Amino acid sequence: MDTMPISALVKGSGGAAAVMGENTNPAMDAVQGFAQALQNAEDQAKASVTTGKDPHDLVAALSESKLAVETMVAVRDKVVEAYQEILRMQV
Repeated sequence: MDTMPISALVKGSGGAAAVMGENTNPAMDAVQGFAQALQNAEDQAKASVTTGKDPHDLVAALSESKLAVETMVAVRDKVVEAYQEILRMQV
């Protein structure tokens, strides 16, 4: 099964590109990883229905996409909370 580990969604980049000194955007990498996890789950679902592929792969892909969605929602909630805290500050 060709999937992206969920840890990559949380960590962002930080791989070879960061070591080589290239400018990377961890937030964009996380969003792309999120989209890739959802696409993988969709592809696994299509393959399971059309070709009778192993249902265990489908369950694994759906679990991964569920975790990715929960992670993105938690990050979004923290960003909104931080923004609201900034708005409450007196200038």
